Parts: sequence; structure tokens; C-alpha cells
Amino acid sequence: MQKELIENNPILKKTIQFSLAVIDYCETLNSEKKFVISNQLLRSATSIGANSMEAQNAESKADFIHKMKIAAKEADETQYWLSLCEFGAAYPDCNNLQQKLEEIQRLLNAILGSAKRKNPISQF
Repeated sequence: MQKELIENNPILKKTIQFSLAVIDYCETLNSEKKFVISNQLLRSATSIGANSMEAQNAESKADFIHKMKIAAKEADETQYWLSLCEFGAAYPDCNNLQQKLEEIQRLLNAILGSAKRKNPISQF
């Protein structure tokens, strides 16, 4: 059941694939003793998918939008940590992760835009 939900839901599928790729990248960072960036990146990147998954069982449209906005914020934070890796002199290449993240960000923005149009909420 869970696997079917993920396979049929583009945001869940992409965030799980992204999380697995980030886990691999963070293992490389850890082997190079870059623990601070690794830990921060791992937390924010995997949180994107966790919040997207949690949104699937939202109690209301407002709750769904709120959880997806949290996922979008985590994606922005992840972009920051990946930028540090990109501009850091001694960090492994992360261009592939950045491309995947951009796809996820576009998808999150589309989901949020659609959800807000279908159910305008003044507080969001």
C-alpha cells in the first residue's frame, strides 16, 4: 500500500529519490569529516519528503497547504546547504542534487499554487 502511494504520487516519489541521493552524498561528506554541513543538509533534505508525506493525511486543505509550505521552506534551506557545498573549495560536486532539488521546488510551487486557487485561505 505505502509503495503504491509513493509510486503514484510525483512529489513523494521525487522526494524519496532525492532523500536517498542526499543520504549517499552525506555519507561522502562524513567520510571527509564535514559533519556540520552533512548533518544540516541531511535534516533539511529529508524533511522535504517527510512533510510532503505528512500532508497526504492532512486534516483539512489549510493543514495540507501548511505542511506543503513547510516542505517548501525545508527545500529552501536545503538549497542553502547545497550552495555552501557548491561554493566550498573542498566539497564534492553536488550539481545533480541541485538539479533534483529545483525539480522538487517547481513541483511544490505548482502544488501550493493549485491548492491555494482551489481553496483561498486568507491566513496563507
